[in-house]
Amino acid sequence: MQLTIIRHTSVNVPKNTCYGITDVPLAKTFPEEMEKIRHRLKDEIFDAAFSSPLSRCTILASAIINDQAIQADPRLVEMNFGIMEMTDWDTIFETPEGKNWFNDYITAHCPEGESFNDLIQRARSFLEDLQQTPFDKVIVFTHAGIIRALMVLLQHKTPGEAFSTSIEYGEIINFTMKKINTHEHKLYNS
Repeated sequence: MQLTIIRHTSVNVPKNTCYGITDVPLAKTFPEEMEKIRHRLKDEIFDAAFSSPLSRCTILASAIINDQAIQADPRLVEMNFGIMEMTDWDTIFETPEGKNWFNDYITAHCPEGESFNDLIQRARSFLEDLQQTPFDKVIVFTHAGIIRALMVLLQHKTPGEAFSTSIEYGEIINFTMKKINTHEHKLYNS
C-alpha cells in the first residue's frame, strides 16, 4: 500500500509555542501553501483519504480532496502535550516537568499528556486497521509527530532519529506499507 502523508500548513500561533492537540488556526499563507500542495498532487488518484480531526488538517484535506469522503480519525492527532499546551518551549524547558520530558520524551509522559511511545502506538493502531482494507493508495493529512511515528514504524528509524527529522509545514512524504506485525507492541527506550 502506498501512503501519501501530508503535514498541515503553517499555523497562526506565536513562534516557539507548543500547540500539540490544541485546535489552532491556520496562517494567512494557507491559500498559497495549499495551492503548492494541490499542484504537486494534481495527477494523483487515491483510494481513500484520512485526516486528523483538528481543523488545521481537515481544512487542508477538504481543499485538496473534493471528489471523495475524508475520514477523520482521532488516532491521527498530534501528540498531547497536556499542561504544556500553548506554552513557550523555553518556558517549558525551565520547569521540572519539562526537563523530565526533554530528558526522556520517548517514555516520559507530558503532565496530563502523552509520551512519544503513546504516539507510536496510536499510529500503529491506525496502520493495523488500514492494512485490513482493500486500498492500494491512501492520502493522510496529519501532524509532524504522527509522521515521525510512521517513520519509526515504516522506515525502522529509531525514535531519536525520527524525532530529530525536520518536517516542514505542508511537506509531503510517501511511505510504502508492507505487512506490519500486528502482534508487536514494542515500546522504545530512550
